[in-house]
This record gives sequence, C-alpha cells and structure tokens, in this order.
Amino acid sequence: MIDLINVSKVYKTPKGKKHVLKPSNLSFPAGRNIGLLGVNGAGKSTLLRMIAGSEAPTTGIIKRHVKMSWPLGFSGGFNGSLTGAQNLRFISRIYGANIKDVTGFVREFSELGDYLEMPIKSYSSGMKARLAFGLSMAIDFDCYLVDEITGVGDRKFQEKCRDAFKARSEKSSLIMVSHSMPTLKEHCDMGAVLSDGELKFYEDINEAIDTYLALSK
Repeated sequence: MIDLINVSKVYKTPKGKKHVLKPSNLSFPAGRNIGLLGVNGAGKSTLLRMIAGSEAPTTGIIKRHVKMSWPLGFSGGFNGSLTGAQNLRFISRIYGANIKDVTGFVREFSELGDYLEMPIKSYSSGMKARLAFGLSMAIDFDCYLVDEITGVGDRKFQEKCRDAFKARSEKSSLIMVSHSMPTLKEHCDMGAVLSDGELKFYEDINEAIDTYLALSK
C-alpha cells in the first residue's frame, strides 16, 4: 500500500537534531487498519503528513500505491482568498470528482450555510475543520489518514462525523493517530509504534497499545 524507501525526517532544534524518523525501509500493508501510536512529541502527526505528501521527508522517497486522503480535518491546503465553494471545486477537479456531487454533500454535511460563499480566511478554525472533514467524506479514497478528527464541532456534529467515517472505513483502509485507546481498538486491527525515531509494526493492535502504554510510564 505504502512503501518508505530510505526515508528519514530530521528537525533542527536549539538542543540539536530531532530525529522524527531515522533512515527506514518500511511497508504499510494493504487492506489493514493501522493505529499509529507514540508518546507526545514522537512525531506521529509529522509522519502522517509525510505519508499524505503534505510534508517532505529529509531523505528518501515514499511510494503510494493507493488513492490516499489528506489527514482528515487538515485545512492547510485551502486557499484563504477563495470561498469555500471555490476551494471545493478546485480540489474536486484535482481528484477527478464530480463537482456538483461534492459541493452538495459538503454543503449539507458541514452545515456552513452561506459561509460556503465566503472566503476561507473569514472562517474560524472549527469552520475550516468542518469543511475539511466534509470534503474528506465527499471523495472516495482507498486509504484514509486520520489525526484525532473526532474532536471537530459540537457533540451532534461529532456523532455525524463518526457515522460518516465508520461508513467509509468499512470499504477503505486507514492509518489512524489517536490518544483514545478505545477508538483505536474500535477502528484498527494492527498497530505501529513510533519511538526514538524508529517505527515498529505489531500484527495485533492490543500488543501495540501495550507497548505504547509501557513507553508512557
């Protein structure tokens, strides 16, 4: 599904280099729902952005053999000067999706109303997240990337997000970052733990969670 070939990620910090991922040759298996775990600051979100292609690795290349989503709820790809509807049309064209269907779905799902005809730069962070999540659900992907998306909006909207996500995950695979162990157990069948720049896969999500909890002590 996803191959990492000599991939590494290094940041320069006041205390020296921070290795998010040391040079690695890894493959994320196809057809599996993978929970990505690690202590705070381990680099889980950074790794997810690299897989999505929104952040470049320091070395190596990432090969994606499936139609991959951006991290659900990620709104950094929107053009702030364009309206919500204009952004939807632009992104629909990129992914070869039907503009009318995508716009109609997002309009109903996001509950943004007239704000869809206003520039993105006038949106609150919550409104951007609603738009981004709705757009993620409007386009079919083979694999969804999820980074703590369940916290978007009020309780009613969160329930809507969970229902929509569950429907998509029944026919697509996913890579999920979450601090909620019940959420990972509900959606994932295997796990991967990122620690000290090294990523290790576990066939059983429960084994990955046990490893993560031991690192957290």
